[in-house]
Amino acid sequence: MKGGRDLLKLLGGCMIFSGCLGLGMWYRSQLEGRLKALRCLRNILELLAGEVRYGRSTLPECCSRTARYLSPPFDAAFREIGEKMEENTGEAFGETFREEMAAVLSRLPIKDKDREDFFRFTSQTGFMDSQMQLHAIEQSVELLRLTEEKVEQENADKCRMAVGLGTMGGLLLILILW
Repeated sequence: MKGGRDLLKLLGGCMIFSGCLGLGMWYRSQLEGRLKALRCLRNILELLAGEVRYGRSTLPECCSRTARYLSPPFDAAFREIGEKMEENTGEAFGETFREEMAAVLSRLPIKDKDREDFFRFTSQTGFMDSQMQLHAIEQSVELLRLTEEKVEQENADKCRMAVGLGTMGGLLLILILW
């Protein structure tokens, strides 16, 4: 009977350890998720800037063209923005863009400040020429890039610590319960 008991202890210890390690790894993936989302948002704005700069298009036209280079769910949102702007219902581009992208951004692990940095260029799209629009987009790109660098520096230590604390926490629990 004693051998079966020791086997159960060992099995329980392995489960506790793997659970704690898994929790640390999950936390690390959450931290990395924000960084990936920031990179994705910055890439989207860079695509828009490229369309404005080289395609000499208006922002609504850029959204339709950019949609083919984006992955889901961004592609559908950009197509919808382009279609709504083609209908010419009188709604401003900034309002339409915010409305469509808000649903997509709500599913990303980003902070409210990140959303506002992404949407910053939409508040300045009124009656501007392409150079002004380009400048507004580039400002948003720069804000996201700075946030991305800051998060990357913070995450380097936090990610190692999350996995390390998960591992050490698991070992401590095993020692306490053994």
